[in-house]
Amino acid sequence: QVQLVESGGGSVQAGGSLRLSCVGFGYTYSTYCMGWFRQAPGKEREGVAAIDSFASTRYADSVKGRFTISRDNTKNTLYLQMNSLKPEDTAMYYCAANVGLALEELWVGRNNYWGRGTQVTVSS
Repeated sequence: QVQLVESGGGSVQAGGSLRLSCVGFGYTYSTYCMGWFRQAPGKEREGVAAIDSFASTRYADSVKGRFTISRDNTKNTLYLQMNSLKPEDTAMYYCAANVGLALEELWVGRNNYWGRGTQVTVSS
């Protein structure tokens, strides 16, 4: 059974940094595409960043240059380093895993496994 557990959320002022972590259990971690999504109140969930088993990445335009996704397959852990945070980054952040080889499948949310989320709040 796939389980994803996020941590690292919190409250920061604009311009600050946070690092989110997601530990995966119950599957062959290194072969899955992994990603981060977020959902703000009243808005749809959106893709933030994704990484495949070859370490190829994809980012939403709104976070390019500020966020960095990485994975440590020896620890079954996914990271999201978030710098230069803005109030509009405030949202619940979710970790996702997808058995497909292509990032696109994870990005569109098809057959993803999901964590429960961690809250990020950025104040101005």
